[in-house]
This record gives sequence, C-alpha cells and structure tokens, in this order.
Amino acid sequence: MQKIFSVTHNDVNSNARLGVLSLPHGEVQTPAFMPVGTNGTVKGMYHENVEKIGYKLILGNTYHLYLRPGLEVLEQFGGLHSFSHWDHNLLTDSGGFQVFSLSGLRKISEKGVAFQSHIDGSKHIFTPEKVVDIQKIIGSDIAMCLDVCTPPDIDHRAAKEAMHITHNWAQRALNHREQLGEEFRGNLFGIVQGNFFQDLRKESAEFFNTMDFPGIAIGGLSVGETSDQFKEFLSFTADIVTKDKPRYVMGIGSPDYILEAVENGIDMFDCVLATRMARNGAVFTDDGIVTLKKAIHKFDAGPLETGCTCTACTQYSRAYMHHMIKTGEMLGGMLATEHNLTYFYRLMEKVRQAIAENRFSSFKRDYLARFYGK
Repeated sequence: MQKIFSVTHNDVNSNARLGVLSLPHGEVQTPAFMPVGTNGTVKGMYHENVEKIGYKLILGNTYHLYLRPGLEVLEQFGGLHSFSHWDHNLLTDSGGFQVFSLSGLRKISEKGVAFQSHIDGSKHIFTPEKVVDIQKIIGSDIAMCLDVCTPPDIDHRAAKEAMHITHNWAQRALNHREQLGEEFRGNLFGIVQGNFFQDLRKESAEFFNTMDFPGIAIGGLSVGETSDQFKEFLSFTADIVTKDKPRYVMGIGSPDYILEAVENGIDMFDCVLATRMARNGAVFTDDGIVTLKKAIHKFDAGPLETGCTCTACTQYSRAYMHHMIKTGEMLGGMLATEHNLTYFYRLMEKVRQAIAENRFSSFKRDYLARFYGK
C-alpha cells in the first residue's frame, strides 16, 4: 500500500491536525472541505472558477455518473477528468448512500445491491467489484468502497448484520483492486460503519485499521441522528480509527459539524449544503446565514460580506443579489454559489492557520459564538 498522507502539525490543545494528501492530480492541504459535483459538475460553477477559488479536490457521485452519462461515454472520453475538463483531484463516493435513499427501489444482500433507477425504473446491480470497476472508468483519485448505510433507528441485530456485509464487501473490493493492479490508479478508501452502537463502531474501526486501505472514512453519520449523537459517535470512532491515514467524514457541511470534525482529527469532509443553500438564496457569512429573499436587503448597497473576494462581493450589492434571487434569475444562484464556496475555502484557510498556531480550540469557540450569535 502506498502512503498518501503525512501529518505536518498537531494542535497541542486538541486532536486537530494539519496534513498533506498526495494524490495523482496534485497535493491537497488538510483539513479540506470538498465541493460536491454530483453529476460531474459543481452546480452553477465553471470548473475553472472552482480552481481559482483554490480547490484541488471535488466530489462526484458514482451512482449518478453510472446512470448518466453512463460508462460508455466516460470510457470514450478517458474518464471524468477529461470529460468535464477538471484537471485536479476527484473523489467519488460508492453510491451506497444514494442506493440507501432509494428505499423501496433497492434490495441488499451479501452479493451486492439490486436497485431500480430513479430515472427510468431500469434494474441494476452494484457489487463491491463492480463499484471499483465503475470508479476505475471514472478515473477517481479517491474511490470509496461499497458499504451499507443505515438509518439511526434500527436495532443492534440489524446494525450488526449491515456492518458485517460492509466488512465483507470491503475485503472483496480490496481483493479486486489488487487483481486490477496498475489498471486501477486511484486510492481505495474503506468506510467504518456500526450505526449508533459503541461495540459495533469499535469492531468496525478496528477491522478497517488492519486493512490495506490508504485512507478511512467514518460513515453512518449525519444521517438523521441528533447533534449530540453525532458528536458522541464521531468522537468515539475517531479515537479508535488509526491516525496514520487520512480520515474522512462524509456529508457534513455546517460550520459546527465541520469544526467538531476538525477538533476530532478529521482531515476531509464534503456536503451539498453550501451549493444547495446558495441556489435557494442563502449565503454564509461570519455573522451567520443571510437569507437574500428578505426585504431587509432591498436597499442595501453593501456586499454580502466585507473582505470577501468572490464576484458577488466585489462587484454587486446585497440589493442586487436580493433582486436576482427574488426574480429567480439564474445569475443570482450562480453568484451565491461562488460566494459560499469561497466562504468555505477561506474558512478552511483560517482553520489551518489556527491549528498551525496551536489555537484551534479558541478559534472554534469564538467562531461559533459569532456565527450562531450565542
């Protein structure tokens, strides 16, 4: 197994840390937030503008890309990098969460997942091996194993069964990756499961610690549990997962969850929140979320946030942004998206600076007090 991660500094007052991910399409400084590009595009953004903000790693979705544009198209274009004109790193999830979300349209077994497309009802099967093959065709720099994602209200027996299937699938995915050899150029990550049971979380984390994966994700969080449950099981699991590899929590995008993850030594996270909220006219600032549809902004000549370098803040007023969002103009959502992604990139720069100066705990406290007005 090739080592792809090095820790460059540990905060002396918390488990927060700085690191460098060495990936096929360049290095990524951690902790890192990843914008989500479900269908091979970050909605409302030119890839060159995502790059200009500073991002070197974005996320795509295996399930959606498998269905559209499909593997034949991706193969013909030599993968998603070429097809979408993105020259930096790509992480693709396994599709497990999307299949989990299909509910009545899927059936999970030891073999894999049989599901119906949400687009046309056509029938498909994802096996651990097939998901590796799909991500090989996509050209993923980081590829996730197929796993069983579970809701927070199942019993111990069901959670244990799902975890054991996830472990079996992980071993099969790993074996298949080895069989592919140099054909598979990406880095395959395992996913810790175990639902909200400490004994299962411990068993799953220890299982993946022994596996030949270059990185490990902590799965099954931010799936509808309470904030207290999230914090408890994030902390519990992070204490067990090896610190020698990059650690990734999927699907977290609010500042409180991101900072909680960083404090627990998590290196990577992603979420659609920043872009989805932007399209609905909500933008992030250090003083909280601004809802642009509100009439209070109608005559406001100031920027969304003073000091922000995005196009909206340097060229347009809050009043104009309010006007575009109210009238449903496409440009409004696009500018708000650029702002939110710029905001999160700058937030991660501030986080990394605070860790470097051994003051992350005070940064987190002060930031959250201002953002949430507490």
